[in-house]
Amino acid sequence: MARAFGRPFRGLAPLLRSPSALIGLAIIIGFVALALFAPLIAPHGPFDVAYRADGAVTRLAPPSAEHWFGTTNQGMDVYSQLVWGTRVALIVGVVSALGSVIIGTLVGLFAGYFGGWTDEILMRVTDVAYGIPFLPFAMVVIAMLRPSLALVVALVIFFLWRTTARVIRAQVLTLKERPFVWAARAAGASHLGVLFRHIAPNALPLSFLYMAMGVQSAVMLEAALSFLGFGDPQVQSWGVMLNAAFQAGAMRSAWWWVVPPGLSLSLFVMAIFMVTRAYEEIVNPRLRTSR
Repeated sequence: MARAFGRPFRGLAPLLRSPSALIGLAIIIGFVALALFAPLIAPHGPFDVAYRADGAVTRLAPPSAEHWFGTTNQGMDVYSQLVWGTRVALIVGVVSALGSVIIGTLVGLFAGYFGGWTDEILMRVTDVAYGIPFLPFAMVVIAMLRPSLALVVALVIFFLWRTTARVIRAQVLTLKERPFVWAARAAGASHLGVLFRHIAPNALPLSFLYMAMGVQSAVMLEAALSFLGFGDPQVQSWGVMLNAAFQAGAMRSAWWWVVPPGLSLSLFVMAIFMVTRAYEEIVNPRLRTSR
């Protein structure tokens, strides 16, 4: 069983030979290091206020040796906020992507393998989920409930699983007609045994691909909600930073407040794309020959 589920990790050597993938991995590792060592790297807490020697709040100070990325209109250190925001981005991205891939993979496996009314019900639920626009739906739910990071993660999971479900279902429809599946059935394997021992390991490479894409999407969706003012006010994220700068009217006057979170968001999304693009070529070799 362990050997079967280890198949998706085989053949990843080409990923390390791709210059773009290596650059993307280096950027991702840098963000992961910032998130893991945030308490040691950030000189201030995410909501700490900096004061001058005379006791006055250091408001909208440009970058300096004391405050590398300057301060906000409330005297908070932008660099510290950026570091703590990296932790929030990774938590939202990884947890949301993992949850959505688990749900989507299970839905796709059962719908594709069992077919019939099981497939009909699961795919109709997927179609309904596709018809719900994320931002309006999320804004209404958050407005009705108490804003929290857990709620944002749950909403992102609800939005992301549907694509994975359809892709895995299509893959399973092909896999279940393969000779090795027929052989397993002839040997007396149960439906669940065939599904999880023989079919699922062959569908997991696509699941991992969509999980990586899900991290990218989740970070962007959280930033969008936070920028619109629907993020968790108790945490500091890149979207919250941009929202605070916008609310303060500092989008142009205090560039040091806007550029770091915007650039970090762009770099992270770009790095994920570079890695997933290279991994996609491993999963689907036809992409390499089409160049």
